[in-house]
Amino acid sequence: MTPPDSPDPLYRNISVCQHQSCQRHGSPAVLKAFQQTPLPPGVTVNGSGCLGQCSSGPTVKVNPDNVWYCRVTPADVPVIVVEHLENGEPVDGLLNPRIHFKFSF
Repeated sequence: MTPPDSPDPLYRNISVCQHQSCQRHGSPAVLKAFQQTPLPPGVTVNGSGCLGQCSSGPTVKVNPDNVWYCRVTPADVPVIVVEHLENGEPVDGLLNPRIHFKFSF
């Protein structure tokens, strides 16, 4: 496995919040879905402490991409894996709007 400080662009770490609010909204099932889904090489997944987005959990953060997903369900996991981790395109409909806001003029 590629270490976290490697410049390898394929290395990614998925953090699934396992703090109180996210747990109440189903984050253990989201973590389990990631753990049971085949991930691309170089991708790791782990439960994390509070990610500070309690009102929009379950929260999933993908690093080093700095992509934050909110209200993730187990059904969303295959979509994130294929679209983001395999194809390199974050899933717009799941992005946390507090972090990934779009300006309209």
